[in-house]
Amino acid sequence: MKHFYSHGKLLLTGEYVVLDGALSLAIPTKLGQNLKVEDNTFGELHWISIDENGQVWFEDTFKIQTNGTLKQLQNGNSISNRLLQVLNTAKKLNPDFLADEKGYKVTTQLEFPKIWGLGTSSTLINNISNWANINPYTLLDLSFSGSGYDIACAEANEPITYKINQDAILNQVQDDNKREIKTVDFNPSFKNDLYFVHLNQKQNSREGIAQYRANTSGLSDDIKNINQITRDMIDCDLLEDFQKLIDRHEQIISNIIKQKPVKKRLFKDFNGSIKSLGAWGGDFVLAASKDDPKTYFKGKGFSTIIAFNDMILK
Repeated sequence: MKHFYSHGKLLLTGEYVVLDGALSLAIPTKLGQNLKVEDNTFGELHWISIDENGQVWFEDTFKIQTNGTLKQLQNGNSISNRLLQVLNTAKKLNPDFLADEKGYKVTTQLEFPKIWGLGTSSTLINNISNWANINPYTLLDLSFSGSGYDIACAEANEPITYKINQDAILNQVQDDNKREIKTVDFNPSFKNDLYFVHLNQKQNSREGIAQYRANTSGLSDDIKNINQITRDMIDCDLLEDFQKLIDRHEQIISNIIKQKPVKKRLFKDFNGSIKSLGAWGGDFVLAASKDDPKTYFKGKGFSTIIAFNDMILK
């Protein structure tokens, strides 16, 4: 039996503009996804996906053909189709993958609800890449696309800064040189005043990226400002200064994507600062307040409120 594990992710700074080379602060979460591979019936790959409550949320069986590629035994749904694409792409990247003509039982288990947006797809991509012995960023580019920060978090054991090297991409250099990943000591003294609040819906990051791409240009000054905010947030010692950085970051991204910041939309009377994370409109937000905000957010209908230390892998 083989076992693989990847951490979930949150992007604290640089949402959207991370795609254009902004320095971003990303954090692996304590919760992630497991993938277990066992030998099974000859010539078939039986896949089972289990949620955080131990319930099967997806199951399918694929035929392993003589060339090692997979095909569906019956017409599948969108999840089956996407999984088949990912596995066959992994096979193309490493012809030795699934080439021993055995069968497999593959079981994945999430440690967080799918709706949370902590990386159901990215943890799967990273786990499959480790199983197939291929570059996870290449598999991501050929399947889900995105900045790749979530793959970096999947392998990280502490907060990181993540930066796409735009020159390297233009010059078509090797994958390993396309991104700059550094571990950082992000452990603010006011961490007990930071909370992650789920907005009760999952945002489609691909749709968010497409909208961003369709409406942006000339971002060099904004990216410089986001870069500085990221550095300042890492080094910040006071909650009040951290809140000012959050507010500045929210306004910059608001101007770029032409959407109202989440505090103005949903939490105008909140005593503190609120920052969207990742694609705006869903998933988690970061709340910074000296007052315990649990009662406030629950009163607004948002009951998933997680303390900083309970979410962040350190």
